Amino acid sequence: MENEITSRIAVALNAELIGVEAARPTEHPDALHYLMLGREALWKSPTAESYAEAVGFFERAVMLEPASVEARSLLAGTLSARAIFNFTGSAAADLVRAETLVGQALAASPLNPSAHHAKGQLLYAQHRCDGAIPEFETVIAFNPNSAWALALLGCCKFYVGSSEEGLPLLEQAVRLSPRDPQIGYLTVRLGLLYLLLSRIDEAIIWLSKARSTAPALPPCTSFSPRPMVSRAKPSVPTASSWKSAG
Repeated sequence: MENEITSRIAVALNAELIGVEAARPTEHPDALHYLMLGREALWKSPTAESYAEAVGFFERAVMLEPASVEARSLLAGTLSARAIFNFTGSAAADLVRAETLVGQALAASPLNPSAHHAKGQLLYAQHRCDGAIPEFETVIAFNPNSAWALALLGCCKFYVGSSEEGLPLLEQAVRLSPRDPQIGYLTVRLGLLYLLLSRIDEAIIWLSKARSTAPALPPCTSFSPRPMVSRAKPSVPTASSWKSAG
């Protein structure tokens, strides 16, 4: 419990530091400044506009510092994420571009955790979870507090038929980063996993939270907890319904 509290504090402080750095006035922005602006854009309520803004900032960072593994990784991950969230009309092109960026990042720095996270996001967006799982496990080995690596690893465990393993990973991710504006994406998946496991009351709680915390996310607009849940005959989600949610 003490370790988890410490981890939550670390995640929250990281978010605050990003905001402070992004707000720092500068006459000649460098790549690091644009990386911070991109991270700040991703910390907004998730919309197509906020993701387009983040992509633009990361693109500028890559232009200013083409050799930056961090810039290429963040741009690749954001392109993949907006395809996952259906925040783009060019998902196929975004994923092709992300694949190129990930390849460049890993070639330059094979052990870089940001590059492995970006590759995991890309494979997840392509519904290739068998390949994504070791990528997220690599990230977690470097940083056990990586809430999104834990969350997407949990989602991938569901895809490959290990729901019981996926549930605690998603629960841990939500506990680590409860203020994340994209938390609706995680809570809707918690709700679906609880439904799959026939834990109906918990499913209702988490699906309701998802709709209230991030209503703009497509997964949150795709599911309404009350119609889905019938205590007489619960509607159990399948892998296809999970995929349709992003």
